[in-house]
Order: sequence, then structure tokens, then C-alpha cells
Amino acid sequence: MFFASDLIGVEINPQGVTCALTGGSATSPRVERVSFTPFPPNTLQSSIREQNILDPEAFVATLKSAYNLLLCRSERVAVSLPDAACRITLLDLEGRFKNRAEALDLIRWKLKKNIPIDSADTLVDYQKLTVRENGDLALLATIASRSVVSQYEDLIMQAGLSPARIDCNTFNICRLFDRRLSLQEDCILISFYGSTLSIVAFAEGIPEFFRVKDLSGTLATDSRVYMEINSSLLVYKERFPEQSVQTVFCVAAPDVAQDFQAMVAEAAEITPTLLETKGAVIPGNSAPGDEVRLFPCTAAIGAALRSA
Repeated sequence: MFFASDLIGVEINPQGVTCALTGGSATSPRVERVSFTPFPPNTLQSSIREQNILDPEAFVATLKSAYNLLLCRSERVAVSLPDAACRITLLDLEGRFKNRAEALDLIRWKLKKNIPIDSADTLVDYQKLTVRENGDLALLATIASRSVVSQYEDLIMQAGLSPARIDCNTFNICRLFDRRLSLQEDCILISFYGSTLSIVAFAEGIPEFFRVKDLSGTLATDSRVYMEINSSLLVYKERFPEQSVQTVFCVAAPDVAQDFQAMVAEAAEITPTLLETKGAVIPGNSAPGDEVRLFPCTAAIGAALRSA
């Protein structure tokens, strides 16, 4: 199936705006162009509680600049935000629900003690994963502040763009490498992107463990990262002792990728496979083809693929 039109992914983080224009087919995605425009200092912060955009005028100007560099007419964008702007969790719900509204009420009730924002301002979304043997429904739920998301939506529209979807970087990293991950029913993906460490374990192709940690100011190869990976894997093994994962994938910036791979190998006691952005897409004539320039566009490309 070929993409019906050019698709734009936009990653927004405190450093700036990255855009990716994609095309091709769902099985052979192609990157046509990428762009990046930095924010002036103190334009944006990542927070689940507080307003993220501190300087709306600079935000809109920077977004317009990055978008214009794509030389594209499409105004429909899929947006990727730092994981620190939301909370992601896996949970089981007993019984069934009649409709989406009832499901959202049940999720809010179950997570009320763990929601870090005022319940009246809580925005909840979910995805059904599977039905357990005991009849419980396994869900992947995302929690965010309605006012935070609305601020992004309003200012993106002020920039002349239409935000079709908004989600977070870890989802879009998984989406970019989905074809590789889907070859293994049971596997673990460990990524360090920006300042965020993400660990996602899949069983029969379905997420069963999800842990995301914002490690701002920490390098991918710092001992703190190793300890977080090690402790997360121990928790996973304790929670799912019957699982014997033989495949681990890792994602990190090219300048630290080999050292990060070695660190993951030590923690997981399995030699991981390094996934590279350049291996997941086909570069067009106007796009870079090397990992150094493509890696910072990973989340934006993954977001664009979601809008297919």
C-alpha cells in the first residue's frame, strides 16, 4: 500500500523542532527531507504538570521555520513530544466496558492514586492489547494534562499546521523499528533518545513491560543509566519469571552506540542487536543517508509513519 500523500512528522523538544517528510510505501518507507530549527533559550520545558511552552511567539516562529524548510504543501502533521510530557502505563481491567467513555472512567478510577495531575485536567487515552486467560483486559494507557496538550495544539494551529495526532517519542521509536521488532515475538527494546531511557518488553508481539525514565543531564553511557537498565530488567524478571527473552535490541546516538550496546549486554547478559535509523528507512535524493544526521530525526520519522 502506497502512502496517499506526503506525510510530516514533527518532534518537539526543549532544544528545538525536527521535521521529517516521508513517502514510499508502508513496507518500504522513504525519507524525502528532514529539517531542524533550534529554539531560543527558555522557549520550552518538558513537564507533565506545568505549561510546556514558555515563549509562545518563539515557539510558533521556530515551528514555522522548521516546517518551511521541508518545501512541502501538506499542513497535516503527526507530533512527537518528550516522554516527560506524559505518563505511560500498562494495566489490566477486570470485566468489560460498554463503550469508550466507560473505559476511560474505569482507567481514571484505577489510576487515581498514581495520576500526578489534577483529575479535572487529566487527558487519558488507551489501546487494547489482549485478553488475559482470567478474562482481564490488558491495556496500554497514556495520561497527560489536558491544558498542556491544548497549548501545543493551539500554537501548532497558530503556525498554520493541523496536528492530526500527538504522542510521545518512545511510541514513535517503536513504530520506526516495528518491522524489525515484529520478527521476534518475544524481545526487549532498550533505547536512549535525547535524555530519556526507555525499556519496552514484548511477549508474543504485545508490550507487557514498559518503563520510561527522564535522565536529563545524564550521558547514555553513565553509570546511572546502567543502574536503571539493570534494575528495570530485574523488576521485569521478577514480574514475569516464566519469560526467557533471547533477543534484545538497543537504540542510541551513533557517537555512543557501541559503548551503549556493550553496557546493555552487561546488564541483560545477552548481546543486543543495535538498531539504526538509516536501516529502517530509504533516504530520498534530498535526505541524508548517514546515521549521524538521521538519528536526531528518529522520533519525527516514526511520527510520520503513524500518520500513514
